Amino acid sequence: MRRRFVIEAVMIATYGHLLVPSRPVDFVVPYSSIAELYDMRDGTDPVMEDPDDDGHVKTKINELITFFEDSLNRKKIEKALQMPWRESSALLLNEMIQFTVVHAVDNAHYGELFDPIETEMLLTGLRLEIPLLSDQYEFQDKLIEAEVPVQVYDIEDFEFAVEEGISSVDMEL
Repeated sequence: MRRRFVIEAVMIATYGHLLVPSRPVDFVVPYSSIAELYDMRDGTDPVMEDPDDDGHVKTKINELITFFEDSLNRKKIEKALQMPWRESSALLLNEMIQFTVVHAVDNAHYGELFDPIETEMLLTGLRLEIPLLSDQYEFQDKLIEAEVPVQVYDIEDFEFAVEEGISSVDMEL
């Protein structure tokens, strides 16, 4: 059984260890975070502070864009974009990793506390009842402070989340 996580597309390009999980994974990606990849690739602002790291991540961003633009993948994504909250069919990267693109829709409920992509991520996690992966401590802290009932794992805890995770029963205790 695949473990599912909501994640921003850029995190996949930034953290290579996400692409070598010990068990099958389904990365659920709000479409707006895919659109953000184009801005990062084409923008003049660095993604990473170190120039070598920045060049490497921008190469990975371009590879990810190419994957999502593949004709079969693009058709699956376009079908999902026809209706709010529709999920795409599985976009298979390999036997261990698949992506599901969600046409997430921001709403005012959390919109004042979180930026639009953060809001779409947390709403996707809530709606699909799956945990989030993030490297942004401020986002994680805001989730806790706002008492958003969604599970979040730090990127550094990815392997734990894949292998064991914390069950919803454990969360209630």
